[in-house]
Amino acid sequence: MRRITTLVVCLLAVCLCAGSALAASTTYPDTMKVDYFLDYGGCVVGSADPYATLELTNTGYSGGNICADIFVYDPQEEQTECCSCLLTPNDLRTINIETNLNSNPLTGTSPSSGSIRIVSAQTTGGACPLPYTGITPVSYTLRAWATHIQTSYDDVLTETASQDATLSSAELQALQNGCFAINLDGSGHGQCSCGTGD
Repeated sequence: MRRITTLVVCLLAVCLCAGSALAASTTYPDTMKVDYFLDYGGCVVGSADPYATLELTNTGYSGGNICADIFVYDPQEEQTECCSCLLTPNDLRTINIETNLNSNPLTGTSPSSGSIRIVSAQTTGGACPLPYTGITPVSYTLRAWATHIQTSYDDVLTETASQDATLSSAELQALQNGCFAINLDGSGHGQCSCGTGD
């Protein structure tokens, strides 16, 4: 009886360990950058006032083109826009926060602050479709910087590197689900644009 009890306990332990391993989240190092936008001033296009920008480059580590999958969130943690931008090796892409990432929100009202997630991903047939399904992260290829307007009444700009964050499979799924919902409901609203670059 003692031998059977020990065997049952061992089998339960193996099952629990296997279940934990299956439930564990996959992680993708150096694939996601995070940044924010705040009080960029609502500048008028063509005015002398500065704009907050997001600068992206492909380091060339992967040996080819990548997609920068961008997800914009408002302060209530709701995804407002998403898009995917092609980055060739050593390309510098300049994205205007106001006109490219925050001018076409799903709700029609642009938030004055929020957060940005950027995931480096493989292209699909050489292109970068909306990132709402089938994202394959690519490590060590994307670098990003952002400028921030410090107040709504002056022209003080700061620039910092976007922060690296380890992407989990759960976060990747949440990003894709948000973009899918935007694509499904938005009728073109909620799709950001890619600014200038190669």
